[in-house]
Order: sequence, then structure tokens, then C-alpha cells
Amino acid sequence: MTETETIAYDVVVLGAGPVGENVADRTRAAGLSTAVVESELVGGECSYWACMPSKALLRPVIARADARRLPGLSQAVRGPLDAAAVLARRDEYTSHWHDDGQVRWLDGIGADLYRGQGRLAGPRTVTVTAGDGNVVTLTARHAVAVCTGTRARLPGLPGLDEVRPWTSREATSAEEVPGRLIVVGGGVVATEMATVFQALGSQVTVLVRGKGLLSRMEPFAGELVADALAEAGAEIRTGTSVASVTRENGAVVAVTDAGDRVEADEILFATGRAPRTDDIGLETVGLEPGSWLPVDDTLRVEGSDWLYACGDVNHRALLTHQGKYQARIAGDAIGARAAGVPLLETDPWGAHAATADHRAVPQVVFTDPEAAAVGLSLAEAEQAGHRVRAVDVDFGSVAGAGLYGEGYRGRARMVVDLDEEILRGVTFVGPGVGELIHSASVAIAGQVPVERLWHAVPSYPTLSEVWLRLLESYRG
Repeated sequence: MTETETIAYDVVVLGAGPVGENVADRTRAAGLSTAVVESELVGGECSYWACMPSKALLRPVIARADARRLPGLSQAVRGPLDAAAVLARRDEYTSHWHDDGQVRWLDGIGADLYRGQGRLAGPRTVTVTAGDGNVVTLTARHAVAVCTGTRARLPGLPGLDEVRPWTSREATSAEEVPGRLIVVGGGVVATEMATVFQALGSQVTVLVRGKGLLSRMEPFAGELVADALAEAGAEIRTGTSVASVTRENGAVVAVTDAGDRVEADEILFATGRAPRTDDIGLETVGLEPGSWLPVDDTLRVEGSDWLYACGDVNHRALLTHQGKYQARIAGDAIGARAAGVPLLETDPWGAHAATADHRAVPQVVFTDPEAAAVGLSLAEAEQAGHRVRAVDVDFGSVAGAGLYGEGYRGRARMVVDLDEEILRGVTFVGPGVGELIHSASVAIAGQVPVERLWHAVPSYPTLSEVWLRLLESYRG
């Protein structure tokens, strides 16, 4: 190992995924010299193993499902999907796992890229160990931002390594479609990958420890998605845990806590995420390796005046778009502090406060039907002490839903704060509803009074008319 040199920057960013890129973009916009350190591909998990490949896989699945709901078109799409073509299109959206374009973007904003394992080595200091063993030391005049994301968390089952299980990475980068696939978990990754592989020809069995799918959303969301998966041919087993897993003659055998044997060609564990902080030198600054990093609303790590943590590592909202939002807030806060601004705008919804992390986090699950939500569920709002009322509407009451496709099934809910007369949360479930959720995000982030929403007239005949049905139900 060779120590080569020490280089000073205003800001050093650990991790060149979308979150780290956005921190660098904002700090460079503030005129601060910025170094970005990445041990894998520039663009991170989202670009190569998560958001982009998963949605590229899902899009043909959803398009076919929508087409099958339309007379005059449904008979033309009764055949199977071309799995090879679907996988090839996925490869294009991952740039065939090359990051040249992302590197050019970093270069274009004037950030310096260092490839290698980045580790903190005390306050405001990062060492980068390259593949050839050379070490560069980077010092930060103003801030170090940890944007290293998360990795899949696997259960502690004996012999699991020998089974060679899939995680989200193997699922989204699969080169072939397995004949049979076990999916362990009931969250977003589990439901989306079950949707993909069932449609591509796998026989999918979903093993869910809890009572249903998508447990962090309104209960009806998971129920509608589970019904659709079952109708597509997947088997959903709730209240089921995996007690052991082995490979026998090439096949995976999962034994449940009830003693049942489930066989498949591959097994995907979608059982949560763990922070990528175990090997980044946290111990050198008094923090626990492998821990989540708690932050204030400017994304500065609690107890520090120079260390920031954005994206999954702070455990506020494990979503790419939310991490990018945090990165924009953090980058602007770093820039303001570096410029000597005496008071940052840290009040709720201020320029330097990531308030949406608490009040307006949007999410879309790209299953068929789609499930989209923002803000608090009814249960969360009640647990937070708000006096609320839930208003539910079936999408069948909306003309645009019937036009979207025959037999459209979906449901909408808004959670109204009865004291402040604003929305605390909105959930839509149904085909195509992912494009509706931003309207709900605007209403919640803007704290738009319900009486004013009555004057936001939806175009006819669109799915957005569900807003009118919700408001009519609320007003009575």
C-alpha cells in the first residue's frame, strides 16, 4: 500500500449514486470545490440494480396488462412476453453496466472523481484506496457527505451462502428467467419482482411473514396487489417464515416454519436493507460502524458540525427521489454555511430543512395495479395524535377509469386533518395511478386547505376526477 498524496477540497462526497451526485451538483453550484469517491459504478444502486432496471423490466408487463383491458386490442396481446427482448431493453437502461455517461456528467459539473474504497480517517479527512493499492488522502475544508446507501439484508439462516440466493441485485440483473421462483418478503422489491417474473413466465411463490403485502401502506393497497398477483398465477402465502433453505440437485428447497417444503430454481430474499457504513471508517470519528446515521433537518449528522449523511444511510426515507431531495437540501446548507450565512432557513418547509421527509414522502409501487401514496396513512395519522377522517372512493365511480380499461379496479383514500382542514395523506391504487400522486404531494406539501381543493377542477374524463369524487364524499 502506497501513500501518494494529500489533496484539499471544500467538500468530499462518499458515494456517487444519485444522492452523492446531487450533493456534488449543489455544492459545485455554490462554488465549492468537490471530490466524489466511488468504489463501484458512478450512478449507484438506482441506475444499475434498482430503480432503472426494475422499471425497465416492469414497463412491458404493465403495458401488456393495460392492453389486455381494451376490446379491440386484448386479443392481439394474448401471447407471452418476449423475455429476451425485455431483458435486452433492461440492459440498455443500465448502459450495459458501464458508467461512462455518468462519469462525463460529473466531469461536466466540475467535480473530481476518485475511484476506490473511501474511508473516514478522522474529522474532515477521507482516504481513498484504489484497486492497485495506492492511497490518496482527501481533506475537506467544510464538509464530508456520506451518501453510501444500503445493501440487501439477508436473514441469518444456516448455509444460506451455499444456496446462492438472489437479492434485489441478482433479480434486476438476471440473464435468464427461472422456471420457478420463491420470493421471500412482502414489500416493494418483493411485489415488483414477483410481478415481473410471473409475467415473464416463472411460477412464483411469495412467502410473507406478515399478514399481507405492502404493510407500510394502507391495508387495501396490499390486498389489491395480492389479488392481482394471485389472478396472474402467483401463489401468496402469508403468515409464513422460512426456517431453512438448501440446494438439492440444483433446486432450491425452502422449508417454512410450518414444515412445508417449497421448491424452486431460484430464491429471492427481499427482506430489508442495511446501511453501507460498516467499512467507511466511522469509528475514527466516534460513530458505530454499520450503523444508521441520525441527522437533523439540514442533513448534518447529530453532534457534528462537518459530517452530513444523505439518502438511505440516515434511515429517514429509503427512496431514491427522497435521497435526492435531501441531497439538494444538504448541498444548499453546506454552501450557505461555507459562505458564512448567519442563519439558515431551517423552519419547516424552509430552504435548508428536509421537511418533506416527515410530512410528504411520495412512493409508487409499479405493480399491476400500481400503488401510490404520499404522507401519512390513516393509522399513522392517528398514532401521531391528529384528529382525522379517512375518505374512500372506488375508482369505478370515475369515468376516466372505465375508459382506461374494462373492469378497472382501484381505490383512493385521502386522510383529512379535521382541525386544520388540510390533507395528511393520500393513497391511490389502480392501473396508471402513479402519475396521479404528484398532485397529492403538492396538496400536502403546500398544505392546501380542503376548501381550496374544491376549486382545483380536474379535466374530464381523466383518472384525476377521483379528486372530485373524494371531495364530494368529504363534503357530503
